[in-house]
Amino acid sequence: MSNSQRRLEAVKQHISSEQEYRNAIDPVISMNEERAKAAFDIRSLTYLLDGGENITLLKEKVMQELERDPLFKMDDVYDLSKFEIRERTMEKFRSMLYHLQNESVDQFKKRMEIVSLIDPGFWTRFGVHYGLFVGALQSNATSGQLGYWFEKGALSLDKFIGCFAMTELGHGSNVPGLETTATFDEASDQFVIHTPTLTATKWWIGGAAHSATHAAVFAQLVVKGKRYGTKCFVVPLRDPKTYNLLPGINIGDIGKKMGRDGIDNGWIQFTHVRIPRGYMLQKHTKVSRTGDVKEPKLQQLTYGALLQGRVTMVADSGHVSKKALTIAIRYAAVRRQFASSNANGVETKLLDYPIHQRRLMPLLAQTFAMLFTGTEMTAMYNYMMSRLDSAKEGDKDLDEVIEMLKETHSTSAGLKAFCTWNCLSTIEACRQACGGHGYSAYIGLASMYQDFAVQCTWEGDNTILTLQLGRYLISSYREALKGKKLSPGVGYLNNLPNLIGRRCKVSNLDDILSFEVIAEGWQVVCAHVVRNAGSEFEECLKRGLNVDDAYEQCSQSRLYAAKLHSFNYLFNRFADAVRKLSGNLYTVLKTVCLLYGLYTIEENAGAFLQYEYFTPAQIEFVRMSVNDLCRQVRDQAIPLVDSFNLSDYAINSPLGRKDGNVYVHYFEQVKRSNPQGEHPYFDRLIKPLIHKQSNEDDYEEELAGLEEEEEEEE
Repeated sequence: MSNSQRRLEAVKQHISSEQEYRNAIDPVISMNEERAKAAFDIRSLTYLLDGGENITLLKEKVMQELERDPLFKMDDVYDLSKFEIRERTMEKFRSMLYHLQNESVDQFKKRMEIVSLIDPGFWTRFGVHYGLFVGALQSNATSGQLGYWFEKGALSLDKFIGCFAMTELGHGSNVPGLETTATFDEASDQFVIHTPTLTATKWWIGGAAHSATHAAVFAQLVVKGKRYGTKCFVVPLRDPKTYNLLPGINIGDIGKKMGRDGIDNGWIQFTHVRIPRGYMLQKHTKVSRTGDVKEPKLQQLTYGALLQGRVTMVADSGHVSKKALTIAIRYAAVRRQFASSNANGVETKLLDYPIHQRRLMPLLAQTFAMLFTGTEMTAMYNYMMSRLDSAKEGDKDLDEVIEMLKETHSTSAGLKAFCTWNCLSTIEACRQACGGHGYSAYIGLASMYQDFAVQCTWEGDNTILTLQLGRYLISSYREALKGKKLSPGVGYLNNLPNLIGRRCKVSNLDDILSFEVIAEGWQVVCAHVVRNAGSEFEECLKRGLNVDDAYEQCSQSRLYAAKLHSFNYLFNRFADAVRKLSGNLYTVLKTVCLLYGLYTIEENAGAFLQYEYFTPAQIEFVRMSVNDLCRQVRDQAIPLVDSFNLSDYAINSPLGRKDGNVYVHYFEQVKRSNPQGEHPYFDRLIKPLIHKQSNEDDYEEELAGLEEEEEEEE
């Protein structure tokens, strides 16, 4: 071979090596390699998560329609002002009304589920009217009142827009403590709505600042000087034709918020505003023309509808977590950092680092747990409400319905708290897992965190809701001691003698990797912490405290019991769903479920060691198993997030692109949103500063020259 031929071969070899290197680091190729690892049918998992093929097809159709709708253009939202976002949000009402009027209830709910992921600000603004205002009518109005308000346009939005005026400046979670009054005036057959103090000002009222003409106002019912607790009243706010405020109504904008700027949150004050007696919603409590008040014998029947928001937020937490994890995991599958010594210069994928797997894989497992639990809770709520609507005082099965209501009420309170906390933590973990790019607004995680943070405090502050669940657990514990058979969710308290003191008895450590052992471990730990909270409560009563004070004194124990009970509940709902599967789906989701169960045990290892269900050696095995399960789930991570079936439009993040071509789309997004042009403030600010410095430099040079001349003359 001649020298020229050898040189030619060397060039070819160099080109080949260069191409191999380029292929090795190409993000699109990397993503395709990850997708090829799928050990299950992705589409089948999508159908399972959505609830069937028809629902999947409907959701895909909705995403495509929204992507084509100019009003739902979302890639420029980061550069809009608060008022521009609010104006665009209001423009979307008309397009959504068409679907509301032409789709079934179930179809429209699925549409709004997609909208909530794409534009949570609009979803809330629209939902304030249909979810909260109309929901208040459906929950509290008689059939005649409901027909009246629907005829007035409550469903069509062509005559008025409603808002939900519960929260006050000085009161939120303590609804019985609201200060706004509704005093019955027998002479005129009217209620007088009044704001007696500054802290009684209605606050955070979505839709009040610019949109609403009517409000569902929660106020203290006062009849003949006697208070009957917080009830719901419909109060007109603005003239629908002129939009001028009505007499006695004072409204303002509460201004810039942490997120969801599409919602026009406002404050409302009432100065002796008169409304007809019929504007009090009287499905449960009734006030006659002569001022006679009739209250329901079963007060529990009045709060069944309050659960819908909490149940919805359990599902929302899973859905929003899906979006955040899709971004972070897809990015981790193509982002490379640092090369090992034997990698020929090819840097390692983030997803291949064990520590990165530890950051994201347990959160992926947790998301599946929340999704399956949300589905179960929604079905339970719908069944319970159908039973509740048909139940009448004196029915033989009414006691069963009431018990179901108590459990759903308390369980949804705890799950709402821990699922929204979990989701918010997941969003932030995903943002940090994207490194420096996660701080960019265009990645979508910063705004996702800002928009979701409100879920931890609205519809009940999370800590308060957790304490509600803790109170229910203590009450259930006391009933179990008296021999009462409890609802399934707390049924383990009927088995206290067998659970207290039980140890994990396995022939070898690998036996811990089973649903049965994990479930038993959670039951044992929950039985202990609930018993401890109940015993502390009993001790408080023995010291002479009344019931409410006793509950407050053991609030820490209540919160801890509620926390572990909620983790137990989430695992069991996930495991129940997996047990129904078969084939490859069962194999993959069993691994994911085991990861969730063992990860939550590891996170709460102190309780499992304190109550001696696991030994230190077994807890160490749990920790090592979590590492191994993270590696196993990592191999299926891209197929698993693909099963969430979110389009690039719905994700709205260049780092979460399905094709993996993240850098090209990221760069294009930044250039598109920040076009180069004339410097916006050079002449006004920078030029004078630079010229001033230039003049000073010229002066110093001139001075130095004079000094040199003087030295030469000397």
